[in-house]
Amino acid sequence: MAGTSLPGFQMNNQNYLPDVKAQYERLPYPPVNPLDEHRRLQRTWLEDLPMINHYCFGGRQTFTRGFRVLVAGGGTGDATIFLAEQLRATNAEIVHLDLSMASIKLAQQRAQIRRLTNIRWVNDSILNLPHLDLGRFDYINCSGVLHHLADPDAGLRALESVLAERGAIALMVYGAIGRTGVYHMQQLLRLANEGCGEEDKVRQAKEVLNALPNGNWYHRAGDLYGDNDTDAGIYDSLLHTQDRAYTIEELHAWLGDGHGFTLALSDVNRGRFPYLPELTLGREARQLRARLPSMSERARHAMSELLMGDIIRHNLYLTPDADAQALYGQADFIPFYFHEPLDPKALAKMFEPKHGALTILAHPHLGLTAAVDAGLYAGQVLGHIDGMRTFGEIFNQVRAGLAGRSPLPDNATLFADFAPVYDLLNAIERLLLRHVICR
Repeated sequence: MAGTSLPGFQMNNQNYLPDVKAQYERLPYPPVNPLDEHRRLQRTWLEDLPMINHYCFGGRQTFTRGFRVLVAGGGTGDATIFLAEQLRATNAEIVHLDLSMASIKLAQQRAQIRRLTNIRWVNDSILNLPHLDLGRFDYINCSGVLHHLADPDAGLRALESVLAERGAIALMVYGAIGRTGVYHMQQLLRLANEGCGEEDKVRQAKEVLNALPNGNWYHRAGDLYGDNDTDAGIYDSLLHTQDRAYTIEELHAWLGDGHGFTLALSDVNRGRFPYLPELTLGREARQLRARLPSMSERARHAMSELLMGDIIRHNLYLTPDADAQALYGQADFIPFYFHEPLDPKALAKMFEPKHGALTILAHPHLGLTAAVDAGLYAGQVLGHIDGMRTFGEIFNQVRAGLAGRSPLPDNATLFADFAPVYDLLNAIERLLLRHVICR
């Protein structure tokens, strides 16, 4: 049968670029040592189930009703293993599809070490998805694949053909502005490597990387690119035969205008922050900051990408419904801290009422400094967040602490008062939502 990984199986349909397939058979990507599974689980940013639930399923997905996942172009298995481990105790099925059998074998070794039995392995091209009879999927991960196709839109259409009606796609494609130095290096190495064999190309690339002048854009970017410590990484980043990148404006036009998807952006470790000029533009630019609320979302995203200059990959969720994200303002939703340990007591103190003054949140790891109006009750709300209480229950506790005051704030007042702080912490994905049914 087509799409199996039985020993000796060869793909029947040649719907792929031969040079790309040959590269990943020779240099599986990302490079992994399966034995590392004995000591740690490799997380991937978009595949945390709480993130998927918040952004793609309105915070109401329990992942217990035959949830189906496709990892399209799963490579050596980072996303597949992380998802399968999280879904181990459910009846979910994960389908790992990849062009490279060498990559699949490494992913299978990782799964065997973890004794994961909820993965189905398919050796084929994503362009063949409409013909593989794999069924429909609630969630599709396609990370670092479409930008290596001769026709990325054909790949997206293939993914759409197997997406469930209210399903979601997690996508990673290269960022054109952040990867400027990469494309300078690619052009340089094409000139340098003309007529060289494959092994000589990698060897020469290493020599060139060690001999760059200080003014070279790739060199000046320092650790921004960070994929040149292995042969597979060097080849994938600097010697790939099929590679393109996108600005955020191009993604809005392609994915939003062209396919009707709603885009939810999430930069690794930083959330939406790099795309929000209200957080990335210095407060000294008062005239422009005053105009931001009247600008379109697309224009603000494009402005911030240019301001930051360091978005090398666009990570985003695509949903067919504009209301797929968990919405703030409902009493039966549970707020919870995510991505780093946060001390509710310390947050409560930080966001105590300032009586007209703004609270400054400085996050050195993110490079973020933001000013926010903490209102009257934000500190108390933050102090009661434990990942189990709903907003309604938290607000009741806030009111209990205000005993003797009159009138007590109702839920609408508390939601409005807490909104600026929620918006800031949610923008950096340190505060997410799920419905009470997922408690």
